[in-house]
Amino acid sequence: MKKNKLVEMNNIGIVVENLDNAILFFEEIGLTLEGRGMVEGIWAGQVTGLGNQSVEVAMMVTPDGCSRLEISKFLSPATISDHRKAPVNSLGYLRVMFKVDNLEELVSRLIRQGAKLVGEIVQYENIYRLCYIRGVEGLLIGIAEQLKENDQTKIKSED
Repeated sequence: MKKNKLVEMNNIGIVVENLDNAILFFEEIGLTLEGRGMVEGIWAGQVTGLGNQSVEVAMMVTPDGCSRLEISKFLSPATISDHRKAPVNSLGYLRVMFKVDNLEELVSRLIRQGAKLVGEIVQYENIYRLCYIRGVEGLLIGIAEQLKENDQTKIKSED
């Protein structure tokens, strides 16, 4: 039997209350709205285990076209749990990290729009400057700016 081989990571999903605000927030970071629509019916619930569901979904894509963020607003069934205020050391999925080219400028813009810096902007050696922010709806977002390329951060091609 042939062993499974991972092909790609397709997307990361985030559930929000206000889809329009979330789209605007992630567009401000630099993602582009790729598509928006409804996912509903029993077939969808068979995948999620939620039964008959109705979800409005927006798919956001990074500038390189390689990564996607699926933002969902559940119309039914109603959401029953909220993890947005969980601290960084909580179990489970926690945050999304984005690599940007001007950290200070982006953080300033996001703070003007209501985001809050979680701790401080810090520098890791001479490689990255990074921080966590609480963005739209309290979502925890990591932002990192690479200062220089080195052997650990270069992507090496395979022959």
